[in-house]
Amino acid sequence: MELFDRMLELSGQGFYCAQILMILALESEGKEAPDLVRAVSGLNGGLGFSGNVCGALTGGCCLLGYFCGKGEAEEMEAPEASRVIGEFVEWFRAFAEESYGGFDCNHILENDPSNKMRRCPEIVEGVFGKCMELLSEHGLVTP
Repeated sequence: MELFDRMLELSGQGFYCAQILMILALESEGKEAPDLVRAVSGLNGGLGFSGNVCGALTGGCCLLGYFCGKGEAEEMEAPEASRVIGEFVEWFRAFAEESYGGFDCNHILENDPSNKMRRCPEIVEGVFGKCMELLSEHGLVTP
């Protein structure tokens, strides 16, 4: 199944941007973690559907953290973690500000919920691709 089709399927199941990104990250490793998917739901719609910081931005940061962050006491965060996340945030901010004038849901959707279906899938697909590209470039995942 193509990435875009899988994203639309997940959206049709009631998942939102941050959750879709986390599900895609988990699926790339053949895993499921409903508790983790549930946890990132607070990022959807710009932090609890408040219209603030885009859930694709925060979800992308979570996706990157999933691959390069610390998860257990004995585990070490990847040395590149902050750099990778910083590069992603810079990329997203530049993209969103150029395209929509800001990186929060209100700017991206121009306060028009009907823009969600036109803009969000493209943004989430771009975020997933950029995150995987950065992880690959830094040797944190194999393409």
